[in-house]
Amino acid sequence: MLEGHEEILLVDGYNIINAWPNLQSAKEVDLENARQKLIDIMCEYSALTGIKVKLVFDAHMVEGGKRVVESINGIEVIFTKERETADNYIEKMVEIYGKEYRVRVATSDFLEQRMVLGKGAIRVSARELYNEVNQLFENRRKQEKMKRVRKETVAERLDENTLQALLKRIKG
Repeated sequence: MLEGHEEILLVDGYNIINAWPNLQSAKEVDLENARQKLIDIMCEYSALTGIKVKLVFDAHMVEGGKRVVESINGIEVIFTKERETADNYIEKMVEIYGKEYRVRVATSDFLEQRMVLGKGAIRVSARELYNEVNQLFENRRKQEKMKRVRKETVAERLDENTLQALLKRIKG
């Protein structure tokens, strides 16, 4: 399941939604929309970094709720079962994966940070993850812009076959 991944990022979903300004405002309109935005962001983050992301949402107050694990565009989205908090689930995952992988936990919950640090994981505050994600996306935008700028001549914009055909015509 984690083949090819050296690092796992466990994300406390509602903690991040409540901490990131863009997701806070989305949550005020519609919680599902805020969750979907975070899922989309984490999918893109995982695709760009190669880091395995497990995004965990509390559903512990849902009576009779069973744990739901979905694979969405390369990340796992987990809704905890009844009486299981995201913190509980994340702590279990740190114990399971901590021996074989570098595990980071994204949350600004101080008690949870202390708990996962004690189990060998690296804590990442919501603000640190926000800055990391934004820097990653900004770097990608700059790289894409540089690729567009570099293709200034007609020859650079043509595929190889078309370019060769034109060169043959010019040479006569």
